[in-house]
Amino acid sequence: MKKEWFAAKDLVGINGLPTTTQGIHGMARRQGWETRRRLGVQGKAVEYHINSLPKMMKPALIIQEKSAEYLCSSYHDPLLIWIESYKQLNDRERETIVSFIVREGMLAVIKRLMPAQAEIE
Repeated sequence: MKKEWFAAKDLVGINGLPTTTQGIHGMARRQGWETRRRLGVQGKAVEYHINSLPKMMKPALIIQEKSAEYLCSSYHDPLLIWIESYKQLNDRERETIVSFIVREGMLAVIKRLMPAQAEIE
């Protein structure tokens, strides 16, 4: 499960929890749930860590979690493709590619790739 922190509104009514946010906050105070301030929200909004919730909650929250959404349109943008490819390199590979581009230039990269592409076609 990727999500570890939950707002009270995310927990309302799940697996026997209170049906209002006030009820969730009250239960959290009584049971001493781990909290943190909610980022990007004005006021005293808090989130609760999954490990401090009742044990029965984790399976219910896993079932509710959305699966990853893939956007095909992002794969058509060359800059996004370059950025994602760069992120997948380890530090040594990044250093190698950047030093090659700085030393030889992007045209050298293209020239090296062209023979490989001609073989594919």
